[in-house]
Amino acid sequence: MKRNRVQCQKGLSPGKFLQRYGSEGPCEQAVCNARWPDGFRCPECGSRRHCRIRSRKLRQCHACHRQSSLVTGTICAATQLPLTVRLLALHLLTQGKHGVSSLELARQPGVSRNTAWKVKHKLLQVMKERDERVPPGGIMQVDDACWGGERSGGKRGRGAAGKTPFVAAVQVSAAGQPARMRMSSVASVAGLRKKTLAAWAGRHLQPGTEVHSDGPACLRGVAGAGCEHVPTVTAGGQRSCGDSRFVRVNVRVNTMLAHVKQSLAGTCHALDGKHLPRYLAEFRYRFNRRYDLEALVPRLLHASVRTPPMPYRLLTLAESCGQSGWHLSRIRTKSRTEREKGDWFETLFCEFMATRPEFEITRIHRWEEYI
Repeated sequence: MKRNRVQCQKGLSPGKFLQRYGSEGPCEQAVCNARWPDGFRCPECGSRRHCRIRSRKLRQCHACHRQSSLVTGTICAATQLPLTVRLLALHLLTQGKHGVSSLELARQPGVSRNTAWKVKHKLLQVMKERDERVPPGGIMQVDDACWGGERSGGKRGRGAAGKTPFVAAVQVSAAGQPARMRMSSVASVAGLRKKTLAAWAGRHLQPGTEVHSDGPACLRGVAGAGCEHVPTVTAGGQRSCGDSRFVRVNVRVNTMLAHVKQSLAGTCHALDGKHLPRYLAEFRYRFNRRYDLEALVPRLLHASVRTPPMPYRLLTLAESCGQSGWHLSRIRTKSRTEREKGDWFETLFCEFMATRPEFEITRIHRWEEYI
């Protein structure tokens, strides 16, 4: 049997990883090269003239006298963890096919579980924001799904308590081969509706995308985002496996859903629905960059040093009601000078509420405390 070159590639082995990032010195050099490939530039004023304070591992700008570390202004800011621990976590998240739980991530570098959880979710946030920059297009196989099982004595099917709806989309070539994957939760407490699917398609699909599905009513809403919906109604359950129309229309997206759900259930066991978008982003980030596993570590490192900081308060608050991090990213990119102007919060709050009137006001009435 012919081997699949993508699945059988070696990747970055533990031995190679220790040779490159086994001590603090090579890790510092790797982070420095990823953040400043053309040399140091002050994050406050942009000046290149600086001096190094080696006793504190800081760089001080000669123009504005601001002191900056390698992780100042990045997703890893305000933490005392060694760079070797962060890069080891980055290696474990990118090289494993099924991911790694926070408990296992705590055992490998020897840190607490809470520390491992924060490190993991910060890296997952980097994956999520990086992968959402360019929406896919062309021919997409799309299907709706839910995360969570039936509760004893509760309602079954869609709309049941404890279930988090999300949408899976796989970009396929003309020959039917998968190219890219996009999985994300719907941004509404109302669940899977035409209106919410239209908003989802507007954020995650390019206009003119040809959307193939098995004909659920909610996916007709993608037409409101300028996409062409091509429904193909097939039989349900095991009867659909022998239907040639099902194989042509939905086999790729259903295979992806089965793999992702099985991996999440086997690795994490228990998963809070409000953090589901990050876990889905982990799988789609690895899948969309599966052709070179060894390059995943430097690529994710390059993305992490360009992602704004995200403190623990925002890390636990994010993704409520399926939010895509819009308001959080807007706050995180504000500089200290802009925050001191006084009226930026009211303007941003009004802009947010104008675009999301269905969001529960009780969830953000003390929003300013998280800044």
